[in-house]
Amino acid sequence: MTVAFLFLLVIGFLLIGVPIAVSLGLSSIIFLLIFSDSSLGSIAQTLFNAFSGHYTLLAIPFFILASTFMSTGGVARRIIRFAIACVGHFQGGLAIAGVFACMLFAALSGSSPATVVAIGTIVI
Repeated sequence: MTVAFLFLLVIGFLLIGVPIAVSLGLSSIIFLLIFSDSSLGSIAQTLFNAFSGHYTLLAIPFFILASTFMSTGGVARRIIRFAIACVGHFQGGLAIAGVFACMLFAALSGSSPATVVAIGTIVI
């Protein structure tokens, strides 16, 4: 029953046009407020304590933020243009240029999720 209620909340939010991330967050908050005895503050404290020793997990959003800054600044577009200029004349050059651009951007950012966010938004 409780799982069905949670799914109905998510699907209901999606049907009225709420974005996916917001509908998942709102559904979980409403579900916790209705079916849990603890408050939202104690749940936030539990999550904070769970992440306190794992700083590597906190680095991923910052890498993605750095890739967004690089994409906005035009670095990713310049890397793609350079890669197309280097290997674009070969057969399958666009695919090779995409891999080459990902290689260069990963060397700059140091993170594969950041590379996917920056290069993927431009190449696709």
